[in-house]
Amino acid sequence: MMTYEKLLEKTALEDDRFIVMTAENRALVRNLPASLGNRFIDTGITEQTMLGAAAGLALRGRKPVVHALSAFLTMRAFEFTRTSVGIANLPVKLSSFIPGVLSDGNGPTHQAIEDISIMRGIPSMEVFAPADEEDLIAMLPQIWATENPSYVRINTRPALLKHKPYVFGKAEQIFEGKDCTILTYGFMLEESIKAHQLLSDLGFQVGLVNIRNLKPFDGDLISKLASQTSCFITIEDHFLTGGLFSILAEHLVKNQILIPTHSIAFEDRWFKPGRLAEVLVHEGLDAKSLVEKIQNFIQK
Repeated sequence: MMTYEKLLEKTALEDDRFIVMTAENRALVRNLPASLGNRFIDTGITEQTMLGAAAGLALRGRKPVVHALSAFLTMRAFEFTRTSVGIANLPVKLSSFIPGVLSDGNGPTHQAIEDISIMRGIPSMEVFAPADEEDLIAMLPQIWATENPSYVRINTRPALLKHKPYVFGKAEQIFEGKDCTILTYGFMLEESIKAHQLLSDLGFQVGLVNIRNLKPFDGDLISKLASQTSCFITIEDHFLTGGLFSILAEHLVKNQILIPTHSIAFEDRWFKPGRLAEVLVHEGLDAKSLVEKIQNFIQK
């Protein structure tokens, strides 16, 4: 079975432009030093140094794939990412570990629930959020192939469904539905699939879309669905501001599309830390809670 680590190893061994870097976060790449030698670089807990070095390597023709905890990769190193990588439009690939609620018990200092907003604000930065490991493995070759900087929310959880082939920049429409259409990304697709089944059992016709790409955004699909469904509902483990709901609202306003739109996200507060299952229930992001909220939206 192909894993993130095996895919990265294969890619790096086939193309010596690839350099694997980490800021003492080896969870995803612990076996690569032996096979990559001096093309594996651990800078220690120095995310800023890592991004600065990655920019230098990219200027000399390399493609660094950098690894760190999401909160520190996006925020501690932001100026280096924006200035050294973004302005120069260098092909540095950011692999962001434990984003969103996947940081479960680590507390607010380790919670990256504003990362989509931060990274999409860099003009040349591409932003992706695979739903699970199958989705991740399907998406990464095309993400790594671009010559732009890219930010990826890494998710290695098992898939709950067989995904459609990945097309760069395109969302994955999983179900069609006239009562509402759920738009989500990353880990929250897992709970959305469960909620979809419960809603179907109750007789609702609910669409479900795995957004996959936050930037570039598949506006063509959204415009098409707006004429086929009664409302959009965004579900995300991110702050309301700057995430998928904001991206959707920008698209609808820009294209003068009028459709009821609702959101399920964090509003002006970090989430309470705990084990993942407990976090979901406490924050109303588990399938049962999602069903109750979605029913209310539909009934409105």
